[in-house]
Amino acid sequence: MPSPRELLADLWAVLGGDAAALEQVTLTGDEPQLPSSFRVDAAAQVSIAASGLAAAELWRLRSGQRQRVTVDQRHAAVECRSERYLRCNDQPPPPMWHPLAGVYRVGQNGFVRLHTNFPHHRDAITRVLNCAPEREAVQAALLQWDGEAFESAAYQAGGVVALMRSREEWQALPQAAAVAALPLIEITRIGDAAPKPWPVGERPLAGLRVLDLSRVIAGPVAGRTLAAHGAEVMLISSAALPAIPWLTIDTGRGKLSSFVELGTAEGRQSFRELIRGADIVSQGYRPGALAALGFSPQQAAELSPGLIYVSLSAYGRSGPWAQRRGFDSLVQCATGFNHAEGQAAGSNGPKELPKELPMQILDHATGYLMAAGAMMARARQAREGGSWHVEVSLARTGQWLWDMGRLPQGLAAPDITRDTIAPLLQRLPSGFGELEAVRHAADLSATPAAWTRPAMPLGSHPPRWD
Repeated sequence: MPSPRELLADLWAVLGGDAAALEQVTLTGDEPQLPSSFRVDAAAQVSIAASGLAAAELWRLRSGQRQRVTVDQRHAAVECRSERYLRCNDQPPPPMWHPLAGVYRVGQNGFVRLHTNFPHHRDAITRVLNCAPEREAVQAALLQWDGEAFESAAYQAGGVVALMRSREEWQALPQAAAVAALPLIEITRIGDAAPKPWPVGERPLAGLRVLDLSRVIAGPVAGRTLAAHGAEVMLISSAALPAIPWLTIDTGRGKLSSFVELGTAEGRQSFRELIRGADIVSQGYRPGALAALGFSPQQAAELSPGLIYVSLSAYGRSGPWAQRRGFDSLVQCATGFNHAEGQAAGSNGPKELPKELPMQILDHATGYLMAAGAMMARARQAREGGSWHVEVSLARTGQWLWDMGRLPQGLAAPDITRDTIAPLLQRLPSGFGELEAVRHAADLSATPAAWTRPAMPLGSHPPRWD
């Protein structure tokens, strides 16, 4: 079983990093930290370390100065479920899930997981089932369905669900082969441009502008990470889009927040102007969705030669599921994690008692991989010129986690409660009140991570660069 340090070395090679930089990294702590048969803590530590090391590498390129990067595994595990530990005006988070969300039995002794936090998603479910939006009614209706048939019907209706599959059932699908064929982080040159000089600044990403078009953890974590290392990050949303307020607060630290209506000609023109002033665009739309609006990676690079464009998808850029909507909890369910974790917990039978991972690690780890990929692509741009496209997916991050191996006694680890992590928390002002939030786990010796802008309500800032 590879050690976290070996996993980091392999990941750093995927990113195209200089192996000598690994000498500056210290990884502390031992597995397991959270109860899981999967190496979720190693995934947290290694993905955060890769993003921290990428920031340190950019600082070396800008200043000539190397610095130490230290990541503690417990701190990393805590940060990869930071939304659970957040407090606003000393109040705990509201329930993270809508009452209809979660696991249900379907016909033929199977399970499906429903994601219903957004109104249009739960409306799609009740339309397909032709039932009242009540948990008992949904369960009764689902017992009349074959699980795979319901999964397909729900997606076609605009819902987001996943049939719980074993690992073997997932690997038998064409989408599993499509995901396995992808690199963990894919960095591709998509256009010509002269190398861009580094702006003046005292932090690794100072002077770099980032447009963040994402919601619900992975993409927002990437933007939060870039902001922690000095980038000017602008979150782009719409007044017409639903949001999960607690996640907006947690992942909004360090960002400007603006509304741009991409469905209007005026909004698209405003966004073009923002791209012209941007260094990085990071987006979590389904493959092809932004291209249909005129903002494909190549189209964006024409507006801003030398641009770094980062794309996040649920199930990868190719294969029959490439266009599927997805969230961490659903990808866990579809690709075998919930089944395997349930089996490790001691449930009986191949279709019994699905169990989720102790954090949404596919989301969080993918967010740090996005940030690392964006930074290393920017380093290549400064060295070679060109415009670059960085691609990641939740399912491919899941493959990475699965390939790390299992911890036979991992589920016996105690949970990490909030009263044990006081040193990992910091108090910050925000547009929502005083926050107590998890500090960033990558400790850089010369340029410590910090958020210099408070989290603000969506749409608080005008959509323009100062």
